[in-house]
Amino acid sequence: MAGRGAVEILQQAINFMEEHLLEDIGYVDAARAVHMSGYSFHRVFSFTVGMTANEYIRRRRLSLAGQELKNTDISVLEAALKYGYESPESFTKAFARFHGSTPRQVKAGGAAPQLFEPLMIKITIGGGSMLEYRMERGERMRFIVVKRAFDNESLRDKDWRGIPDLWTECAANGTLEKLRGLCPRGERDLYGICGPVLESETEFYYGIGVRDNGRMGELSEGEYDLWEAEPAEYAVFKCRGTDGECIGEAWDRFYKEFCPQTGYVQTDLPDFELYYERGEPGVFCELWVPVTKQ
Repeated sequence: MAGRGAVEILQQAINFMEEHLLEDIGYVDAARAVHMSGYSFHRVFSFTVGMTANEYIRRRRLSLAGQELKNTDISVLEAALKYGYESPESFTKAFARFHGSTPRQVKAGGAAPQLFEPLMIKITIGGGSMLEYRMERGERMRFIVVKRAFDNESLRDKDWRGIPDLWTECAANGTLEKLRGLCPRGERDLYGICGPVLESETEFYYGIGVRDNGRMGELSEGEYDLWEAEPAEYAVFKCRGTDGECIGEAWDRFYKEFCPQTGYVQTDLPDFELYYERGEPGVFCELWVPVTKQ
């Protein structure tokens, strides 16, 4: 996605969703319509727009349902079925959360429905700060990790803390020190490795670990996992700050600035954070994102 191309691709996806709102579609269908993987599209759309594609579809349907109930003779049951709900009860619950009133209240004219208009993606001029990154070619890498599965749906929860809590747990129970102890001094960098969120799976994996230096065979069976990363080209960003908030900021700039300006997009290979044993002052970690030219 180079320059205006990134904007056009997102707008094409929105246009597709608008044209098929009354059909059984989701973010995977929108991704296919613009020839992107579901994983990449989900993250690009969410970071750029501020909501998931599925949430956009849900809001648009409820907005249209509110206007139709107010202005036509459609019944609540007919509206529920038309806008993708299996029952009037589930429709009423979602409708009330979105509009602040029930379908029957809107139908009777006792409440005004909320409006949620179609999105139009536009280029905006930001603050002019330099985007600090470098490109690295990574060969095949092996990591010794503590790995945990997380539900794909958890990524939609803005308050979700599954990964930070895993780091806290591993620090408290001594796992981080055990991992560092597998490496010689000066090579005890820690990695936070995130597997792709695949359309065919309900879970994704996140691991905390170190580079494998041939000691995996010495470890107790089941104590750690071996994670292999295929060769890839990486965009590398220094996350400057004192806590994990700066990682989110780096991801935000990756999607909103790096991808549109360079023509690169994220691939479905694992990305990772690199926490140096002897890091640069003011740098919390480095974010390594596997990329390819669109």
